[in-house]
Amino acid sequence: MSRAETLSPGLIVPPPVAHPRTISIFGATGSVGTSTLDLIRLNPSHYRIVALTAHSDAAGLARLAREFGAQVAVIGDPAQHQTLADALEGCATQAWSGPQALLDAADLDADWTMAAIVGCAGLAPIMRSLLRGRSVALANKEALVSSGALMIEAARSSGATLLPVDSEHNAIFQCLAGASYDQVQSITLTASGGPFRTWTLDQMRAAGPAQAVAHPNWSMGAKISVDSATMFNKGLELIEAYHLFPVGLDAIRILVHPQSVIHSMVEYRDRSTLAQLGAPDMRIPIASALAWPDRIATNCAPLDLATIGQLTFEPLDDKRFPGPGICRQAIAAGGAAPAILNAANEIAVAAFLREEIGFLDIAAIVSTVLAGYTPAEPQCLQDVLAIDKDARVHAAAAVRTRN
Repeated sequence: MSRAETLSPGLIVPPPVAHPRTISIFGATGSVGTSTLDLIRLNPSHYRIVALTAHSDAAGLARLAREFGAQVAVIGDPAQHQTLADALEGCATQAWSGPQALLDAADLDADWTMAAIVGCAGLAPIMRSLLRGRSVALANKEALVSSGALMIEAARSSGATLLPVDSEHNAIFQCLAGASYDQVQSITLTASGGPFRTWTLDQMRAAGPAQAVAHPNWSMGAKISVDSATMFNKGLELIEAYHLFPVGLDAIRILVHPQSVIHSMVEYRDRSTLAQLGAPDMRIPIASALAWPDRIATNCAPLDLATIGQLTFEPLDDKRFPGPGICRQAIAAGGAAPAILNAANEIAVAAFLREEIGFLDIAAIVSTVLAGYTPAEPQCLQDVLAIDKDARVHAAAAVRTRN
């Protein structure tokens, strides 16, 4: 069966739903991880926790592992191992630590894995889960951006299912509803426009981290919030959509929609357009992926269109927000460019949050690194990680030139 005929990479028909479904959550103490666990609290008989992981929050990880009876708790930072072990003393949960332990956790027998580790740190365990043929709910856009072709091939070869969790991609997934890609005319990703949607370039030039992370609609971590402010997040989502939904780069569009009620739209060849609507609450797309192909109840607020009153739309201003255009150029170039872009953006955003560079410097640094570093196309995960590492060195150098 060709890729164009499948619903998502590696997926031919929905797997049977067994209860309780066994779950592993990579990034359990972050916003996506805790939202996933909130949903499991509402449906405790449906799910059983196999593994929970966190980077450095040993106390938070231990608390969740105890509450949900996790088989294994993994702390990414080995220096936090003893803190985790002490916090888990007297319970059945095993305490593991370090990068290899994350891979070992991905090898455990779980029906469904939430991939919510931020950045390229989550790439290796995601790939391990895919190669095991699991259902993987993908909340880590950086992994797919950096190694999209490799991840898609891993899912295809093992028969794994990739379930998108980003609200936009989950919306597309729901609007497609099993349709063949050759019936799709276009896909539209909607963007809130972020906190600087109406700001001038001069105003953005003077913006600081506190203003950039103050998203008008969504509650997110600092890095993702800054990506929303630059609109690089929408460019990264465009690259994700390119890999997940093979309709061609020219058929993927971006439209600014300040209310964040319509999360994405799919236009078919007959010019019918399907849109997925919902309140701006990440638990809604997470619930869709967690229960798929079924549905579960949530305690999310219902969508009240009468109160909202109107839905408005604007074209993307690529002069004030060059990020999506840079991302489109990177995926069109292919090869190592998307991995370089992702790494450079992570370094630039971190520097901005430390107030080492200005807001507008983020896009400039990404463009500089893309132009100055041109390695060969990655052929394996190790190549991607090497490119990511080198691109960060180039980006750090570019940051220093702007201090």
